[in-house]
Amino acid sequence: MPNNNNEPWTTQQADKIYGVKAWGNGYFDIDLQGDVVVNNPLNETSNPVSLMKIIEGLKDRELHMPVLLRIENILDQSISELNETFNAAINKIGYGNEYRGVYPIKVNQQAQIVEEIAHFGARYNHGFEVGSKAEMIAALSTIEGTDSLIICNGYKDQEFIELGLEAVKLGHKCFFVIETLTELPIIVERSKVLNIRPHIGVRVKMTSQVGGHWSATSGDRSVFGLSARQLIQAVDYLKEHDMLDCLELLHCHLGSQIPNIRDIRGGVVEACQYYSDLCQEGAALSYIDLGGGLAVDYTGGQSSTGQSRNYSLAEYCEDIVDTIKHTLDAKGLAHPTIVTESGRATVAYTSVLLFNILDVVHFESEQIPESQEDEHQLLKSMREILTYLKPQRVQECFNDALFYRDEARELFKRGQIDLRVRSVVETFYYGILHQIKDTLNKMDRIPDELEGLADSLADIYYGNFSLFQSLPDSWAIDQLFPIMPIHRLNEEPTRRGMLADITCDCDGKIERFVVDQHVEKTLPLHEMLPEQEYYLGVFLVGAYQETLGDLHNLFGDTNVVSVRLNQDSSFDFVKEVHGDTIEDVLSYVEYHPREMKVKFRNKVEAAVKEGRISAKERQHMIKTFNASMQGYTYYEKEEHQGQDDLAV
Repeated sequence: MPNNNNEPWTTQQADKIYGVKAWGNGYFDIDLQGDVVVNNPLNETSNPVSLMKIIEGLKDRELHMPVLLRIENILDQSISELNETFNAAINKIGYGNEYRGVYPIKVNQQAQIVEEIAHFGARYNHGFEVGSKAEMIAALSTIEGTDSLIICNGYKDQEFIELGLEAVKLGHKCFFVIETLTELPIIVERSKVLNIRPHIGVRVKMTSQVGGHWSATSGDRSVFGLSARQLIQAVDYLKEHDMLDCLELLHCHLGSQIPNIRDIRGGVVEACQYYSDLCQEGAALSYIDLGGGLAVDYTGGQSSTGQSRNYSLAEYCEDIVDTIKHTLDAKGLAHPTIVTESGRATVAYTSVLLFNILDVVHFESEQIPESQEDEHQLLKSMREILTYLKPQRVQECFNDALFYRDEARELFKRGQIDLRVRSVVETFYYGILHQIKDTLNKMDRIPDELEGLADSLADIYYGNFSLFQSLPDSWAIDQLFPIMPIHRLNEEPTRRGMLADITCDCDGKIERFVVDQHVEKTLPLHEMLPEQEYYLGVFLVGAYQETLGDLHNLFGDTNVVSVRLNQDSSFDFVKEVHGDTIEDVLSYVEYHPREMKVKFRNKVEAAVKEGRISAKERQHMIKTFNASMQGYTYYEKEEHQGQDDLAV
């Protein structure tokens, strides 16, 4: 990306382009050496840790790219900030009750994440939201105290309900949130059989429609929740069975990733009206659960666009507390315990996908060949375009170049020109396009059709990762993630490129990037240097990406490493999980690796008998096959040079 001011390149310019301070939430920065660094959120006086230093540690441990890096301190700080900010708002506003956070396990179900939230969150009685029997078991086995809430959402069968009732018997505050009326009779019947008074909540279907990327999770067409008519039916059913006192919690999901604080205020007002009327019906409500919605600013734009947010955490907490207080004060109702289910904002920042670039394809302008007397008329016509290429005629030149290129392709199909002539035509074509691009840079107004010309000539950087495994939301729903080089940021990035992964799929690419807080089709990148790795990071990937990833082309889970930053600016590798082997992923899709090895052994043995290979070659093939079965599913570079250095 050229520095138009002709000033020396600085890391401040890099920060402006990639927006580290804007989306990094204080966790990430760029040091003077040009490396992305991680700040220790629990110790502001300690020096930040370079991601390149962490990569050096990964190499020493033979953990190859790609790697999902988790930073435990950031996860702890996210939990701490959420609880402390709500507590500060409660004290500031004079609210008459407390805050209880719960983490929705579905957002990232990995054991390392859930266990750390249970451990660190115990000091705040931070609980869990579960939506399945498996998640319920995960919560029950990891939660450290009985004062933390367990909120049971989703469809619940008899076994799910009995698990929750047993949790109540153990002393847990475990709420069954009624999503559909069919669940209520099962809860009532099993509670009576087991002689356990349940904690019941009802989820109301909000009519307030929020904006943002995931707006469909709210409003009349939301999948879950009870209508006004169904709420009254639930109240009457509980009255009939003398269990209305068990209805203690109102649940309303305002929406996911809500970018506009005004939508949140409006939703809370509506929730309070439901709360008030259910209290008048005789329900013993004392908890109001506002679900998720706290957004992550993926773009750093601090705006009300879908993948950003126009509010701070403090404003979010204060608006919720203040709205509930004043709305219920006017109705003479006691203040309930406030519950939120922040998942995305809790875990997004803690994970970074690190990968290396394997190759780059340039669409460069090669030297135009000199004129030949016998050259094809097409080449003469394309050469002539260069004689009238000027600002006033750029559109005409583009149209002519495109016409002659397409004409050459048609002639090639019919066998009227050979491959060598077609190759020269394409050289002319890209040469003309690059000269048009340079001309456009000097023009005040660019023709509409040529607006995207520079993007069409951008490089393709091939990254050692699978989009479908590690960044599925980028492919499926156009989710934006901050992506940038994690080193060499003290150098000016002179190239523009899009990213392609190593899957055999044309959809395995990223063509939407946050650049200077705008969404662009290409990313500023550096020229690849010989014999030097080039590393990129994808940030804020802690929410949903690990759980949603699939085995496209049988690329499995990446290596996963958790680090903890120390006060002395060092760091520890506290957990590491080696990624899937080829044998692992084959077994996931119902192959039997042991049988496959036997079949291959029989195949090469038959080749020996037929005289096509020797017995020694047979042994080498079997060893290679078996070693590959135990290998990483991603691209592994040979380390011969490093091994030679060690030998010396």
